[in-house]
This record gives sequence, C-alpha cells and structure tokens, in this order.
Amino acid sequence: MAYRPIRFIPDDTKIPFMRLSRFGFFVSGLLSLAAVLLFVFVGLNYGVDFKGGTVLSIRTAQPANIEELRGKIDTLGFGGAEIQEFGSPNDVLIRLPAVEGGDKAQQDAVAKVKEALGPGIEFRSVEVVGPKVSGELTEQGIIAVVTAIIAIMIYVWFRFEWQFAMGAVLSLLHDVLITIGLFALLRIEFNLQIIAAILTIVGYSLNDTVVVFDRTREYLRKYKSMPLADLIDFSLNSVLPRTILTSVTTMLALIALYVFGGEVLRGFTFTMIWGVIVGTYSSIFIASPVLILLGTVRENVKQGAKAAVAARP
Repeated sequence: MAYRPIRFIPDDTKIPFMRLSRFGFFVSGLLSLAAVLLFVFVGLNYGVDFKGGTVLSIRTAQPANIEELRGKIDTLGFGGAEIQEFGSPNDVLIRLPAVEGGDKAQQDAVAKVKEALGPGIEFRSVEVVGPKVSGELTEQGIIAVVTAIIAIMIYVWFRFEWQFAMGAVLSLLHDVLITIGLFALLRIEFNLQIIAAILTIVGYSLNDTVVVFDRTREYLRKYKSMPLADLIDFSLNSVLPRTILTSVTTMLALIALYVFGGEVLRGFTFTMIWGVIVGTYSSIFIASPVLILLGTVRENVKQGAKAAVAARP
C-alpha cells in the first residue's frame, strides 16, 4: 500500500498575496497603533524579575482557601500582595511587592509571611529580587531584543540587499510590538521567560522570512520580465506548503506543552504559540510587500546573488 505525504496546502496555489497586502497593512497598522496605546496607557503586568519583590510558592495540606490566606497576608501591611492558585487546588503563589530596606528587609518580609501563615504550609520555593537586580534585568532584556534585531538587519543586508533587510526588520518589529500589545491587553505576567520567548519568535519569524526572500531572489534571476508583484506572489505560493507544514508541526508541539507543561511554562508557550501565528503572517503580508514599496532593483539583486555564488567554496 502506497503512502502519500501529508499536504495541508496544494502545490499549485495561486493566492494573490500582494493584492491582499493592502488589507494586511491596514490591519497591522491598526493593531500596532492599539499595541502602542495599550503599552502607554495600560502598561505591562511586569513580573518580579522587572519590578522587584518576592514570590513564594506554597502547598497547603487541604485545598487552599485563597480568601483566608489573603486575610492573613493583609494583616502584615505589605500592600499590593497578590495571591492566586498555581496549578492544583493545594498550590498557591504569593507575590509580595518590593520592600524598602534592601535584601535584609525582603528576607524579614518572608519570615513574617511564614509566621503569619502558621504550621501546615509547605514553602516549596522563595524567589527574592531586589530593585537593583530588577533594574539590571530590565536593561539587559531591552538590550538583548534591540541587539538581536540590529544583528538580523545586518545579516539580511549582507546576504541580500538593503530592501530585504528593511522588510525583515519591519516584520520583526511588527511581531514584537503586536506581542507586547497582547500582553498589555490580557494582563499576562511579563517576565524574563517572555523575553526569551520574544527572542525565539524573532528567530522563527526570520527563518520564515529568509526562506521567502531566498526564493524571491532566485526567481528574480530566473524570470527577468515578470512583474515584481506577480513574482513575489509566485515565490510565496511556492514556499507556502513548506511554511504551513512547519507552522502546524510547531504548533502541535507548543499546544501539547501549553496543556501539559504546567503553570510555570504557560506564559512562555502562550507567547510562542502567538509568535508562530503572527510570525507566519508577517513574513507574507509585511516583509514581502516592503520589497515593492522600497523599489527592489532587479540588477542589484542579481549582482548580489552572483557575488554570493562566487564566494561559496
């Protein structure tokens, strides 16, 4: 019995992506504006990594009474303490805001919480981050994202042409901005895991974009008289089966991790799932149309391709 390969998309699609790109730009523009407004006026729900404080993971002998625990914590006068279930009904996460007085004051706050909750509580983990450390982590996180995007622009410019580099960078900025807006809207905790997920999204989106750009450059040399918009449509349709198959298989793994990976990984996997969707979208409707807007010159691309071929060992 012969087995046929799985195909989510036929090989001979003729979807007019460039004709649809105007609608894509309009939708992306609205979403980007909404993301900026949400970030400015609502802000992100920063985790302890960025704003400092203490996170305690506890386990109770019986299903936890959140209101009772909250009442005990409130008597300590910390203000702004957050208490929530974390996985099973017996697991609880307590977030305390940063306390003035440095690390010693934070350690004293943890001791007061342990005393207030009394016996029968298992303290599974205690994470303390001071204001100085949180400031350094914020700075390093921003530097990591900005450095990655600049390095990607240089790489794509070196490999293709500046129009391709601008398309890739605009696509990546779009992905990062939309992701940040989503986190501001849903009030999901923004921590170092999310920074790692955003950097992974950048790499995934770039991989999709480079595959499309490589096929576009190949066709620019092969079909010298074809209009640029038609040629980009041809390129996108030719790599569409591969792109969709990669996205679907990645999504299956991420969904399994989101469902069975527990609360600790949920924010990271949610970001990755969103990133696969928006990264695939931006590679098609943001990066490629930019080549038309910036007026990609066929001769420059051809010379760049010849230089790349000549440089191969």
